[in-house]
Amino acid sequence: MERDVLDEINQHKMSRYQWFVIVVCVCLNIIDGFDVMVMAFTAPSVSAEWSLSGAQIGLLLSAGLFGMAAGSIFLAPLADKIGRRLLILICLVIAGLSMLACAFVQSHTMLAALRFVTGIGVGGILASSNVLASEYANSRWRSLAVSLMSTGYGIGATLGGILSLALIQHLGWRSIFMAGGFTTIAMLLMSLWLLPESLDYLFAKRPKQALEKVNAVMQRMGLETLSTLSQYEKKQQNKGGDIARLFQGQQGFQTICLWAAFFLVMFGFYFVMSWTPKILISMGMSPQQGVSTGILISIGGIFGAAIIGLLASRMKIFHALSLFLGLTAVCVFLFVAVSSQVSVALMVGLLLGTLINGCVAGLYSISPTIYDAEIRSRGVGYAIGFGRIGAILSPTVAGIFLDQGVAPATLYAYYGVVFIVAIFVILMLGNAFYRRQSLPKEAVGHA
Repeated sequence: MERDVLDEINQHKMSRYQWFVIVVCVCLNIIDGFDVMVMAFTAPSVSAEWSLSGAQIGLLLSAGLFGMAAGSIFLAPLADKIGRRLLILICLVIAGLSMLACAFVQSHTMLAALRFVTGIGVGGILASSNVLASEYANSRWRSLAVSLMSTGYGIGATLGGILSLALIQHLGWRSIFMAGGFTTIAMLLMSLWLLPESLDYLFAKRPKQALEKVNAVMQRMGLETLSTLSQYEKKQQNKGGDIARLFQGQQGFQTICLWAAFFLVMFGFYFVMSWTPKILISMGMSPQQGVSTGILISIGGIFGAAIIGLLASRMKIFHALSLFLGLTAVCVFLFVAVSSQVSVALMVGLLLGTLINGCVAGLYSISPTIYDAEIRSRGVGYAIGFGRIGAILSPTVAGIFLDQGVAPATLYAYYGVVFIVAIFVILMLGNAFYRRQSLPKEAVGHA
């Protein structure tokens, strides 16, 4: 009887090597957090040097997000064809070189173009590393493993803030991009040395030397090696391209729900991250207090991702995420109400950061489990890319509401409703997922 290695890994205790691979993926995700925030930290200095208008600054802030959406949608799916590892290495080259090039630009249009290119690389890294972490974890700790990746965002954002304070005053804004570029190249070298290929990919696609690569990984995990490569049972036998397979049968409903959840959560997340400091300052806080609240929200994210992962090891991830979404909505409703009391607002801000980042981490945990190995990177990449569209639209929609005279408290209430709607979407997705899991494999293959 042939061994089912992937099922064996699912049931086996997590080895130190598996946790090590997940730590490498967390380090990859730090690049995402740094890249998203680096333009926000350097924007005042860039604006001062080139006398930029608000619209021009907005273009610089949005270019990276547009690139990340493009990378998730168009680049990440290639990981299902060429492998997670190779795609990550290619994206690290793209992100590293374009970050370094940002330090030498002489116009805001060239900077915006390079920010878009950097975003493409980061979008591919995020989706592929998310899938890789999921595939190296066992069934019990998978949600925690992928959630821990989201701590990288908070770490990257915090490091970006610290570097900005330390370097911009003495070396100028270009030094931040130089630091980011060299860090990304260092991560490329580390990944070349340490990052393994996904076992799911090796079994599904059987590239050259697949057996040797599988056995090398299994030895590091403390598992008995194989004499021949096990047959991988394809769950999808339907004809059609990879895109069509995302929407076949019950898979289609799950894909639509996942895209909707990513859009809603990212829509609310980027409103909180982008507008909170500015709105609090306009409501009477000092600039230092407003920025401090924004930093606390980022710091809270480091804890939120870990907490939802631990919670998911005790209960279904869909229920854990729904709980986080509900508490986030409550916090959003409360936040503006307590803004006049600075100490209370700071505490609520920390709690809001913990919860809202936990929501994003929960979505990242769910997304790889929805799809089979042959289309996993495509499915996750498209979902994250669709979420990035919500991220791009959110700050603009908030600005339009504020320009129309909508009070901050009312605006926060609108965004609180977004998280409530997301609860219903996640619960529908969870019901569909567990219903599909309960079907015989033959029925799933033809669903």
